[in-house]
Amino acid sequence: MNDHKIVIKDVDRVYRVRRNGSRPKEFVAVKGVNLKVKKGEFLSIVGPSGCGKSTLLDMLAGLAPVKSGEIFIDGKLMTGPDLDRGIILQGYALFPWRSVRQNVELGLEIKCVPKKERAAISEKYINLVGLQGFADRFPYELSGGMKQRVAIARALAYDPEVLLMDEPFAAVDAQTRETLQDELLLIWEKTGKTIVFVTHSIDEAVFLSDRVAVMTVNPGSIKDVVSIALPRPRNGARRSAEFNRSRQQVWELLQNGANGFSVEKSYADGPNVDEVIFPSTIL
Repeated sequence: MNDHKIVIKDVDRVYRVRRNGSRPKEFVAVKGVNLKVKKGEFLSIVGPSGCGKSTLLDMLAGLAPVKSGEIFIDGKLMTGPDLDRGIILQGYALFPWRSVRQNVELGLEIKCVPKKERAAISEKYINLVGLQGFADRFPYELSGGMKQRVAIARALAYDPEVLLMDEPFAAVDAQTRETLQDELLLIWEKTGKTIVFVTHSIDEAVFLSDRVAVMTVNPGSIKDVVSIALPRPRNGARRSAEFNRSRQQVWELLQNGANGFSVEKSYADGPNVDEVIFPSTIL
């Protein structure tokens, strides 16, 4: 395991599902997942809606319990959340009463970093994500893309070794999304972080990644892992023949068996609790 940053071995995740007061039944969201991520690698996870991509990321973050199997970080068994992993979500999760600088410094405060050192570190990462001059602004004064930059700066500031990103650009417009993708790659190249990136976009996964893990429909497992041979930097990569070839490869893997999942199964990417109650109106 020493040559890998993350090792996921035979991991399952099970929810207890209850319909309108009936006895709860087990719902297997993720089953038999095996995956290895190299140090400094950019790996994306794609799959049909409801296949458990976000559930798998939650388990990597230590936010959702593993029913069976094991997850190792640097050869050590992962037992819960830790500051060695930074999490970036689609919804930004910024504190509205804190300025950009104060949001970025949150993890540093938790680590009891002295105030002067916090200020220097936050300035470094605010500049790194291109928000010079916005340190004293508040979230309501920022666009969606700028809020996501703050979330990235906050995750980087306390220096986690792994970044876990769950659809971080899904809420912004297409032009901003491509800009943020380009900026994320520049940040990744500068910092050397290991990144696990969940997305519904095949194009995004291919453009960003060293490898793309394709999950099956529920219960989610790893169907295949596609290596992306595009050279770096990725300037102009979206227009290349190799990009289209890789995109088609991922697309074909997704099409085989991607249809026919029910509303019930779409909850696999949702709650981080053991019991889900489905009202009869949606079944």
